[in-house]
Amino acid sequence: MNLIIRDELSAPPSWFASFRDLTLYCSIFLHIDIVVESDDIDPYYLWLKPRGGMDFVKDLVRTGSEKGLRIDTVVRVPGTILTDRIIPENVHRLIQNVRTHC
Repeated sequence: MNLIIRDELSAPPSWFASFRDLTLYCSIFLHIDIVVESDDIDPYYLWLKPRGGMDFVKDLVRTGSEKGLRIDTVVRVPGTILTDRIIPENVHRLIQNVRTHC
């Protein structure tokens, strides 16, 4: 199963440590492949790679190219987990939502 995270959720106002916690938990404990979805991959790769953000992210993909559970800022497909940012206050809720859909 893929967990598709929208690119903008890896950058501020999201907390990078919370993004990393979410991807670590889902990858290691739930055995889910994490991909970051973007229309413009290069800037997000350059943002994620030096900070260790790619440690638990399998790939960066073009928007709409992968199927799976989505975490996004807007509902693009039914079943999307909706959030405006990934922060310490909501990372546990996001993990619980992902676990529910697995």
